[in-house]
Amino acid sequence: MAVSKVYDSPANALAGIVQDGMSVAVGGFGLCGIPEQLIMALRDSGARELTCVSNNAGVDDWGLGLLLQTRQIRKMVSSYVGENAEFERQYMSGELQLEFTPQGTLAERMRAGGAGIAGFYTKTGVGTVVAEGKPHMEFDGAEHVLERGIRTDLSLVKAWKADPAGNLVYRKTARNFNPMVATCGAITIAEVEELVGLGDIDPDDVDTPGIFVQRIVVTVSVKRIEQRTVSGA
Repeated sequence: MAVSKVYDSPANALAGIVQDGMSVAVGGFGLCGIPEQLIMALRDSGARELTCVSNNAGVDDWGLGLLLQTRQIRKMVSSYVGENAEFERQYMSGELQLEFTPQGTLAERMRAGGAGIAGFYTKTGVGTVVAEGKPHMEFDGAEHVLERGIRTDLSLVKAWKADPAGNLVYRKTARNFNPMVATCGAITIAEVEELVGLGDIDPDDVDTPGIFVQRIVVTVSVKRIEQRTVSGA
C-alpha cells in the first residue's frame, strides 16, 4: 500500500527529518512564495547550526528572519541580503557566515544540483569577490568561473495547488525560485494552499512533478507585503 504524502500540520510534515547542522533550501523571492508555515515549524523544532540556501532571508519578523532571530542559522547562501537588519548585524559581528551568490547563478546552482550536474562554468562574477578561490577556465576567448551545483538535505517550497501524488502548480510570480528548490533537496516538503484530486491537474499545468516531492501540507497563507508603497493624497 502506498504511503500518503499528505500530512496534517507543518510540524508533522517535518517530523523525523529535521536535525541540527542540516542544509535547507527554501523557496521564495522576498516574501513572495515563501513556505511561511513550514519556516515557523522549522523554528519551533529547535534545530540549530542550519545552512540555509535561499534568495534572501526574509525580513526581521517574517520568513527566514524568524530563524535569524533565534540564532538557528549558521550560514546563508543568498543573492540578496538588503532587507534584514538582524542579518546585517549578525554578519558584521561574525556570528553568521555568508556565501554570496549572484541571483541567476544561485538559481542555476540549484537547478544543476537537482539535475545531477556537479558544476558549471559561467562568466557571471568573474573579476569580483564571488569568484575568489574558484577554478577559472577560458571559453571562446572569455574567462569563466566554476560554480558548484547545490544539493541540500531538505527543501521547503510553497505551491498554489497539489494533488496527492505531489504534483505542484505555482501561482504567478510565486513560482520564482520554488521549482529549482523543489528539485535540489534530498527530501522536499511542499506547503500548498489547495489539495485537489488525482487527475484534477492537467499534466501540461504541472510545474513540479510529484517524483520530486515527498511530503505535502495544506496551510492558510499569510499574504504579507514586503514594502508597502502608496500614492500621495
